[in-house]
Amino acid sequence: MLALLTVTHDSRPHLEALLASIDRHLPGTPVVVVDSGSADGAADAARAWPGGARVLALGENVGFARANNAGIAEVEEPVTVLVNPDVELLDGSLAPLAEEAARAPERLLAPTVLRPDGSLQDSVQLDPSSPLRLAQALLPGTVLPAAVQPWKARWPRRVGWAVGCCVVARTETLRALGPFDGETFLYGEDLDLGMRAAARGVETWFWPEARILHHGAHSTASALGSEPYALLARRRFETVAKLRGSRAAVRDARVLALTHLTRAPFSGRDRRLLAATRRASR
Repeated sequence: MLALLTVTHDSRPHLEALLASIDRHLPGTPVVVVDSGSADGAADAARAWPGGARVLALGENVGFARANNAGIAEVEEPVTVLVNPDVELLDGSLAPLAEEAARAPERLLAPTVLRPDGSLQDSVQLDPSSPLRLAQALLPGTVLPAAVQPWKARWPRRVGWAVGCCVVARTETLRALGPFDGETFLYGEDLDLGMRAAARGVETWFWPEARILHHGAHSTASALGSEPYALLARRRFETVAKLRGSRAAVRDARVLALTHLTRAPFSGRDRRLLAATRRASR
């Protein structure tokens, strides 16, 4: 029914933890590992896994999008779970999520994402054009309902797009979508996927009953030295501009800037993101 597809780049310890969690919770599930130029033996670890991963070693770092696109061609199962190597399964809930994905209509499905401390990651988002984003910008997150913060929803609901650490869909749907824009090397791929899918009538849904654990960006942090605020802001602006036009990108950037501005007195990260967002939209 389902296969898990993950892309590695110098992420062997995380990959080994992911594979161990598959052994615990979904034993026998096919796994495709695309190694994008790792120097830490990630491909060897995948080959040595007793579960028998299919390994596609690309020999160079081609980026997240192109590596996933190469991997989806190797999947034989009707449903694919796109999953980052720094994810661990907490239970077997991806199996019923895959069964849901196999039912009509075509959808991209996203599970609840938990951080290592047990808190919720904001893994599903409103569409960039949603008027509810103004409420996100102006009000403290602690008082906002799930209608405005969809990752807090207790029941399945449609969302604008899902963070790419875990997305579940029919394999044929993902192939038709790309799934990712191969011209993008890093960042913005998930927003781009959700927006392009919506334009083709493929909705993105949050399915809170399914759960995973996400440790966070591992290889990018080590490669770039710190969180790349300027790159994050620029890629979002470019993605919205490409798919919705420059005016939509400017509006989106202004709402983002307002969001970071209201939080800047309490957060150094928001101060840095505010500055990066302003530069990206000039």
